[in-house]
Amino acid sequence: MNLLMFVGGLALLVIGANVLVRGASRLALSFGISPLVVGLTIVAFGTSAPEVAVSVGAVFDGKADLAIGNVVGSNIFNVLFILGISALIAPLVVNIQLIRQEVPIMLGASLLLLALGLDGRLSMADGGLLFALLGAYTVFLVVQSRRETQAAKDEFAAEVQPGPAGAWDSHWAAQLGLIAVGLAALVFGSDFLVQASVNFAKAMGVSDLVIGLTIVAAGTSMPEVATSIAAALKGERDIAVGNVVGSNTFNILGCLGLSGLVSGDMGLQMAPSLLAFDIWVMLAVALACLPVFVTGREIARWEGGVFLGYYVAYVTYLILAAQQHDALQAFSGVMLGFVVPLTVVTLVVVMIRRPVAAGEA
Repeated sequence: MNLLMFVGGLALLVIGANVLVRGASRLALSFGISPLVVGLTIVAFGTSAPEVAVSVGAVFDGKADLAIGNVVGSNIFNVLFILGISALIAPLVVNIQLIRQEVPIMLGASLLLLALGLDGRLSMADGGLLFALLGAYTVFLVVQSRRETQAAKDEFAAEVQPGPAGAWDSHWAAQLGLIAVGLAALVFGSDFLVQASVNFAKAMGVSDLVIGLTIVAAGTSMPEVATSIAAALKGERDIAVGNVVGSNTFNILGCLGLSGLVSGDMGLQMAPSLLAFDIWVMLAVALACLPVFVTGREIARWEGGVFLGYYVAYVTYLILAAQQHDALQAFSGVMLGFVVPLTVVTLVVVMIRRPVAAGEA
């Protein structure tokens, strides 16, 4: 029964996000908003609608660990798993704007979350700050879009199109109906997913935080998985990377911002284990993007394999720690004493050698 609730909730979240994006996009286009702006805002944020719905729903149910774990786990999943899988399909091209602008913004948002959480909670004021920064970031993207090349505008116009004249969803009433249906599906889907996740945690003897960091995080990231893998298969390899980076920024500023705003005077209590380990992993993953992205401006297949391997290691650690397994100490020793240092040394060597090779070429 719990499995059916989880799968059904996840299906409602994915369907709801798609319906909401369709209705909101068509409505915005009918009001004369450019496809480029619609693509940068409504469509881009729509893929994170499941994370928003689940985190806010968890807050209303008094499950702060699930709300925060969902966002932190999703950000780790997005980089290590989604980029890892996508790079294994085809080496991913990294747009220079991502390196200069979007990745530093994602890093800044991650550092800000760490700083705000050092007191052990995310207050309503903290949530307000994060959400205000999301608004400022959105305005910045819209203003910046006016300077985009005609080619970029044409690309968005091809992807974000109004419905054909006379189509059933070309009228504003139908578009508002789609928005209402999408929101309702998100609300019911998040409720099913949260309830099933809490039941899973009780049955497995693990905390809500661990469930949020793993099962729920992976489930709510399914739209990003579909978008990035489809982009990689179609050869749109820069879209696969941009989708992940943008989603991570929105998860922190939007999901946790809104969750903090609705949390009331008590705010969202942050578990000590989250502050001691998981947020640092999220920050390390964001930092790892810089050397990987800068070296040759692509994510090679072997780097994708490393990302994927680290995600498996992270989930393995969470499971061992939750069960207080005897193998936990040995596993941690191997990771910290051998695997992590070897990865760091490899990335440093690659960063040094690739520019030299480019210069020789």
